[in-house]
Amino acid sequence: MIEFDPAQLSVAEAARLIAMKRLSATALTEALLTRIERREPDVRAWAFLDPESARAAAHACDATPPRGPLHGVPIGIKDVIATADHPTQYNSPIYTGHRPSEDAICVQRLRRAGAIIMGKTVTTEFAFSRPGATRNPHALAHTPGGSSSGSAAAVADRMVPAALGTQTGGSVIRPSAFCGVYGYKPGFGQYPTRGLRHLAPSLDTIGLMTRNVADIALLSAVLADREPLPVDGGPPPHLVLFHPPHAERAQPGALALLDELARRSSRVPIRHVATPDLMADLDPAHHVIMAAETARSFATEWRDRRADLSDELAEFIGRGVTVTEDELAASWSAVERARTWLCEAVAPGEIVMTLSAAGEAPRGLESTGDAVFNRLWTILHAACLHLPVGRGPVHGLPLGVQLVEIRSNEARLVAAAYWLAREWNINDAAS
Repeated sequence: MIEFDPAQLSVAEAARLIAMKRLSATALTEALLTRIERREPDVRAWAFLDPESARAAAHACDATPPRGPLHGVPIGIKDVIATADHPTQYNSPIYTGHRPSEDAICVQRLRRAGAIIMGKTVTTEFAFSRPGATRNPHALAHTPGGSSSGSAAAVADRMVPAALGTQTGGSVIRPSAFCGVYGYKPGFGQYPTRGLRHLAPSLDTIGLMTRNVADIALLSAVLADREPLPVDGGPPPHLVLFHPPHAERAQPGALALLDELARRSSRVPIRHVATPDLMADLDPAHHVIMAAETARSFATEWRDRRADLSDELAEFIGRGVTVTEDELAASWSAVERARTWLCEAVAPGEIVMTLSAAGEAPRGLESTGDAVFNRLWTILHAACLHLPVGRGPVHGLPLGVQLVEIRSNEARLVAAAYWLAREWNINDAAS
């Protein structure tokens, strides 16, 4: 007899219990569907959900031996990632009812590992800026962040133990911060992106939302098609405290948390690094590069269905059409200058600790929040991991910090996150 709520389990815990026959995939799926039925009218995390399909997949898992490390575990998929058996509509009227002919490679790998695709989570329009219907599960009048809004909210609200998101600016780390879950944006190119509806191909990265560090390591191994990396053991990480450019746009509580964690981490070597002016050049560089690539990615929609694009996306594409080769070259030069400085300022083996977001999730659903503290790391192709640490002083909503591995060494980043989660006594996310 099950003496716990399966909806509270992490990915690794659920997979282990299913493999031991102490929990069935059916019981886990039913617990999650019950949670969704109760909470979805308020949270609105799902763009498409087919309970009968999920039940059938769970029954099939229970009828066969475990075929992979995710056997019987439901996962949510952001609705800019192709699924052949679920509509993939990008939160756009242009693609209502659209069904790709095959799964994205990342979805194929999840299925091969035994995962159940629970459904498609809400995204902003084409993973750009126009919000979807999702609300922050901690405070329904507040944004969940974006563009991976449904994925973060579903994981935070115990509707699913993990979900895929994507990041082109701040679309994994920021919603993870606002909803209080662990978020991981790997180094650029770590996971294959075939089947992802690209916004800006030189920036787009598939990422993860989970409720602990171990699940990041497990899911990342599946998506990268390799063995899981160890997450425990080893010495304390070496941190570099980084107050990013545009810090004046951060809430005092977010900056105070960053400094407080540095003070109370007595066992962790920490260096403070001053931010040079050249780091501020990354935000306008990101804007130029992303606009130019988005214009190319959406040339067909711009030509044939412009009236069905939001004003925000249409304006951005219009800007991208005008970007010159000289502007692009200057922007990439700014990126290279910043990367060169960082590689000199941050030694191999050191982890940057910085802001994940401007602060607590803002009130209102018209915006998904400020991505200025994410875009610089995205354009640098760094690996980023959000740790949910506590609650803010304004609304009592989640706060946390972002760990950045500028050389995208996942083993080092995940080990540091695991060590710090124990050091700071962080419990299961979103609690």
